[in-house]
Amino acid sequence: MRQAAPRCPVFAQRRAAVEPDERRTGRAIWRPARPVRKRAAREYRIKDRNVNTALSTPIACEPIRPTRIVPSLSEDVARGLFGAPRTLPPKYFYDERGSLLFDRICDVPEYYPTRTESALLQRIAREVIETARPERIVELGSGTSRKTRHLFDACAELECHPAYAPVDVCDEVLVASGEALSEDYPWLDVRPFVGDYTAGLGNLPRRATRDLVVFLGGTIGNFTREQATDFLRELRAMLAPGDTLLLGADRVKEPDVLHAAYNDDAGLTAEFNLNLLRVLNRELGADFDLAAFEHYALFNPLESRIEMHLIAMRDQTVTFEGLHDSLHLREGENILTEISRKFTRAQLESMLEDAGLRVVRHYESDAHKFSLVLAEPD
Repeated sequence: MRQAAPRCPVFAQRRAAVEPDERRTGRAIWRPARPVRKRAAREYRIKDRNVNTALSTPIACEPIRPTRIVPSLSEDVARGLFGAPRTLPPKYFYDERGSLLFDRICDVPEYYPTRTESALLQRIAREVIETARPERIVELGSGTSRKTRHLFDACAELECHPAYAPVDVCDEVLVASGEALSEDYPWLDVRPFVGDYTAGLGNLPRRATRDLVVFLGGTIGNFTREQATDFLRELRAMLAPGDTLLLGADRVKEPDVLHAAYNDDAGLTAEFNLNLLRVLNRELGADFDLAAFEHYALFNPLESRIEMHLIAMRDQTVTFEGLHDSLHLREGENILTEISRKFTRAQLESMLEDAGLRVVRHYESDAHKFSLVLAEPD
């Protein structure tokens, strides 16, 4: 499933802006918010504790310009929801409500990925730091950096003091988590970047340092095969000799374990899935009746992936005021809202090799439920 929450809504807090040289195309390009500089004390909930962000040296987020055009919510809906088969990108799950729901999902007993990866990272962190010897840790989709603290603990033990460059779409969470990290690790130089890493990595500033790039959470599984290979090749292109990549990926396991993880008894994943319709109602003036849909998640063994769907429980017509259009759904029609691919060890290593990356270490959790792979440019 998904990146570690919280996430800011890319559709609500960062509206698409049209650049002068793109007006003739009519296409919109996503532009990150300006750097955040604290003027007054504010409080955010980080790791179940309040962090006062009025520090003497405030942390500022540096924007990353996209290297390619990012579709807007309207464009994604027009292309995916009004097309066939009906799909929506999972990034739109993460408005404030969705982010809070995902935090709660991580704590339900059925949802194993977060705690399994965290336990594995804690176990191997010292060896990863000894092997990579990073001068900078770059984390894509960092969220609150909770699991990454295992790496910082290992750095402190080894007296290795790299800088930290988290990359995410939410500047407020980046600032709040960065200030919390600076408080707990006084040696840590936090330099956050705000931007959508799926919009390209070519503009991520390079430093004359040895980088450890971290991509956790099994998020690589949210890409199709082609998307994952393209993304890893793009990552490979940004790595210099001596750099390393630490990639987290969920593994193939018993279908009943996978089914339970995405169909928890508390109904939180169902609520999380249906929240996507709330987002469309709010952002595009749609009139989805959430009671007319049901959450459905299954393991597709042919594709080795979990698929999350929303199923229309009756014939209905949904009006989109923001699009000046209507969507007609028949009873039983489905909307694919997320995929989460599961890998064998061989598949994972082959995917990295196809992207030009050589496996240095392959770490596996107990019962081979999760993998963390340390790789370097081939």
